[in-house]
Amino acid sequence: MNKPLSLYFVRHGQTYLNKYEKMQGWADSPLTPEGTEIVKASGRGLADTEFVAAYSSDLHRTIATAELILKENKHGFGLTLEPRSEFRETFFGSFEGDASAMTWDRVAKKMGFASKAELYAKANVRETMNGTKVADPTHDAEDFMTFWNRVEQGFLHVVNAHRETGGNVLIVAHGNTIRNIVHELEPSVKADFVLDNASVTVLTYENGLFKIERLNDTSHFIENM
Repeated sequence: MNKPLSLYFVRHGQTYLNKYEKMQGWADSPLTPEGTEIVKASGRGLADTEFVAAYSSDLHRTIATAELILKENKHGFGLTLEPRSEFRETFFGSFEGDASAMTWDRVAKKMGFASKAELYAKANVRETMNGTKVADPTHDAEDFMTFWNRVEQGFLHVVNAHRETGGNVLIVAHGNTIRNIVHELEPSVKADFVLDNASVTVLTYENGLFKIERLNDTSHFIENM
């Protein structure tokens, strides 16, 4: 009987663009010292988890996060990290690096809402992503289907590579990437939840079914700060 496959999704640690509340999709910035320490604590909380493989997006902030987690892991020595572009965050086009509050106000007004607060309250993730592409003056921002088709390819690659042998697989990615994977596999979990930096979300795959075991979990590293 095959072992269950457990996918450990970890959001990257806090970056400087996170700290400054700037739009950060494909734009990249280093982890802050605080972000680095929280990632290390998360890694210590996962130290006893034996991973059979490790993936991340190909952006620096996820690669750095994954490397720190593997360094803290008791079984991480010799495990090769595989960065994949499919696991990148949403691309925000010409909004990349802009102030988040200003950007979402602009998107909200383009979508017919009075404020970003009304946007957050009334629009779902798909609508917001599609509206962001329309609001982007260059229209280079990803709409939902462009984003999801990309992410799904990476996700299927991982599942197909490991579903026969099972085990624990580490995937370090981004907030929007992780929450949309969770929502698509378990629609009862709305895609509007916020993931904390370095938090862990675990999906298990067994007998053709996915089940959420942990969602935005930080309890494992609070004790290791």
